[in-house]
Amino acid sequence: MTPFLDPILTLSSQLIDRLWPNPEDKAKAQLELLKLQQDGTLKQLDADLQLALAQSQTNTTEASSPNPFISGWRPFVGWVCGGGLLYQLLARPLLMGFSGHDFPALELDTLMTLLFGLLGLGAYRTAEKVKGVARGQ
Repeated sequence: MTPFLDPILTLSSQLIDRLWPNPEDKAKAQLELLKLQQDGTLKQLDADLQLALAQSQTNTTEASSPNPFISGWRPFVGWVCGGGLLYQLLARPLLMGFSGHDFPALELDTLMTLLFGLLGLGAYRTAEKVKGVARGQ
């Protein structure tokens, strides 16, 4: 649910309680409110799905390009990220242990952000929204 709709729906629910003292009318009004809420959620999920499908189509088009500057950027960034993680998590500690010298550290937060983006873990957030386990709903 979008953040600006939550207060509106809460206020609407409170208004229903005050305006319709009859339990039957109140139930009908709450059902209509629930339908409106679900329609908004479904529209947001559909928009997220359409965006993911468009991105997938773009990725497919890029990967099939004969130009290495178009199709090769993603593997290049993946190898750079993998090399950075290899250095930070394996080579640097070993070099420091064997040589006794301090070697510069890489920003692990930046590498992990890059890795998650390359692996498509941003789509995991959409899956959480669909299943209803995402925070802020």
